Amino acid sequence: MAESAKKPEETKTPPPRTFLCVVDQTAEFGPALRYACQRAKNTGGRMALLYVIEPAEFQHWLGVENRMREEARANAEEMIRVIANVVQQRTGHIPVVYIREGKAQEQLIKLIDEERHISLLVLGAATGTEGPGPLVTYLTQKISGKLRVPITIVPGYLNDEQIDAIT
Repeated sequence: MAESAKKPEETKTPPPRTFLCVVDQTAEFGPALRYACQRAKNTGGRMALLYVIEPAEFQHWLGVENRMREEARANAEEMIRVIANVVQQRTGHIPVVYIREGKAQEQLIKLIDEERHISLLVLGAATGTEGPGPLVTYLTQKISGKLRVPITIVPGYLNDEQIDAIT
């Protein structure tokens, strides 16, 4: 084979970069989502969304616990549906969606370890006096050096114009 000829496996294009956002109902989620969508759109990447259903604290009666779980799952699916539509409008692509049950920190790390196509984690930082938020604090103080992907932390006070200017 001539040196200039390439093998078929050498001509494969790498998969697009995947930007992962953790979906929640915090104020800082909006700026983080906008940033991730803009970066994905501007770099030819794609979006992934993770919604973690935290375990119910009320576990006295199995029937009540099961009903609470069903309601939490339905709420998660509805929120993800709405956010996925926003992502599709902003990027032109349907996002990859994950809904998991458990502790957010554990499920996030597990997902990143399992899904090798995820290349960047985008989180929003809270602007209140309590700190940047429990997930940001945990990841940056406890395991950031052990995480397989870089973390981008978007300040929650950024407005749309500021986010658009930096992406």
